[in-house]
Amino acid sequence: MNEDELLQLYGLEPDKKHRESIRKLVQQKMESREAEDHEVLKLLCIMLFAIGSVEDTELIWQAKRKNQDAGSYIDVQLLCGAGFEETIVYLEKKGGEQAHDQVLYLKKCEPYDFVDFSKDEWLSGYKTYYGI
Repeated sequence: MNEDELLQLYGLEPDKKHRESIRKLVQQKMESREAEDHEVLKLLCIMLFAIGSVEDTELIWQAKRKNQDAGSYIDVQLLCGAGFEETIVYLEKKGGEQAHDQVLYLKKCEPYDFVDFSKDEWLSGYKTYYGI
């Protein structure tokens, strides 16, 4: 699926009932050996960000860490659809190496990328980007 098809199917701010379908698409994109399509992976992460389940931060992190290009395409703010503090608390409670690495990364980015962070403003920016 391309971005237009995904937007038509789910919208930029999908209903929570589509969360599992979107998660599966992210996993498929990460496992795919085909030509890289970081725009589609980014859009899927934006959709999960819009849904705002704190548990999705880990999947978005894995997508961001897929390779250098994906890391550039997928904005750090997308890791915090549930909110910056909520995401940090969730990851600290979860524990483990991946959660620890993600907390360190988020805290390093906080003074630069999360000043006056607003999910609504980021979604508004993405709506402009996609011409919605």
